Amino acid sequence: MTAGSIADGTSKNAVVIRVGHSPDADDAFMFYALAKDCFDTGKFRFVHELVDIETLNRRAFHGELELTAISLHAYAYLSDKYMICSCGASMGDNYGPMIVARENCTRDDLVGKTIAVPGTLTTAFLSLSLWLGKDNFQYVVVPFDEILDIVENGSYQGQAIDAGLVIHEGQLTYQEQGLHLIVDLGKWWMAETGYPLPLGANGIRKDLGMETIREVNRLLRESIVHGLNHRQTALDYALGFGRGLDRGKADEFVGMYVNEWTVEFGQRGREAVVLLLQKGFEAGIIDRLVVPEFVDT
Repeated sequence: MTAGSIADGTSKNAVVIRVGHSPDADDAFMFYALAKDCFDTGKFRFVHELVDIETLNRRAFHGELELTAISLHAYAYLSDKYMICSCGASMGDNYGPMIVARENCTRDDLVGKTIAVPGTLTTAFLSLSLWLGKDNFQYVVVPFDEILDIVENGSYQGQAIDAGLVIHEGQLTYQEQGLHLIVDLGKWWMAETGYPLPLGANGIRKDLGMETIREVNRLLRESIVHGLNHRQTALDYALGFGRGLDRGKADEFVGMYVNEWTVEFGQRGREAVVLLLQKGFEAGIIDRLVVPEFVDT
């Protein structure tokens, strides 16, 4: 079903926008107002699909969803199909994905070791490759919500695991499993570049046409602002996707990734995306130099 098609039970004029986002607290908070019909979306009807980010990255190659969360690493290969919404950013402002291990160690200790990662198209994987060197480690792709358990156990499907690349709420809970932080890649990136680490964005399919693109972008921004203005109600909804986070930690996690950066990338945020894609290309991790295209509001 594509934009402009008729969904069961909707009017003939309903334009269906299929939305893909991660089943975690920050994305749930961001899309709360759209999911719960908190405001009038006009002719647009949003249908939500909750899928892990690496799966969304892979699906985006086929242009399956009109609006989808994507990693900015993946965007380098998707710029022919998707523009970046001016809102909906997940920015690591001096924090971000983490490398954790059972024992404390240094960067050099991890050279040649095997790291559990949540996907090779994630920005977390790109930042790990920039930090450690793209050919300096082995990796195993595992479900993102199993990484802490896998690192604690030290193996995955019979393969030894030395460390894990942690995204989402695991950034707040790894210590509960006795694991050690080796590096916070958001802090490292800030120290290296002076910019926040742009992790994720919302991509909107180019073939929708600019009128639809701008209106969907506006509605997404309205959903984000509504959540921020009705924080406790939106947080109640987001708690259902927190995977064990108590209310305090869920609120902290949401605050990390739904904030002023999410309302609008801004000039500095856009520069951060340009820099990330440039650094990835220069390091030979991304095979093309991509200039990001943002929705012009």
